[in-house]
Amino acid sequence: MKKFLLSFWDTFKIVFIAVAVVFLIRTYVAQPFLVSGLSMQPTFYDGDYLLVDEASYNFRDPERGEVIVFKYPGDHRSYYIKRIIGLPGERVTVENGRVVVHNTNGDKVLNEPYIAQQDFSGKYETKLQDNQYFMMGDNRNYSYDSRMWGPLDRSDIAGIVRFRLWPVNTAMAFSPPLY
Repeated sequence: MKKFLLSFWDTFKIVFIAVAVVFLIRTYVAQPFLVSGLSMQPTFYDGDYLLVDEASYNFRDPERGEVIVFKYPGDHRSYYIKRIIGLPGERVTVENGRVVVHNTNGDKVLNEPYIAQQDFSGKYETKLQDNQYFMMGDNRNYSYDSRMWGPLDRSDIAGIVRFRLWPVNTAMAFSPPLY
């Protein structure tokens, strides 16, 4: 009986440590995310399974072009996935399929080879405050993004997309585009 209890205790400790490690990693380091919808095509498709890095933004600021997961500003129970287009303090204009970022370095028309269509519709302009980001989906005509609900506060950012894990044939690591 003593052998059984010692064996049970050892197994319990291993399971407890494993559960604690998984909990800590999922809470503070990385979290899985399932893409739902068409707004990020052709970069991500409905059903893609992603790994989101939740730790990096504790040590650095988000950068233009990074794809992030965040709490939707209108309902913090929902999570969205979009690309960072505008950074704090910038002015962003969207017109005739072009995105222009205006900042202290001048005006820059973004070269966006990752978007689904170059001829997306609509006209929009905004000035971002401190800790605000302008978000857009890659499938511009089918994306519910900052053009509709306004800037995203930094406090709503969950993390940056680092890997696509599923489907296996499209598994890969991601890094932001160079503008």
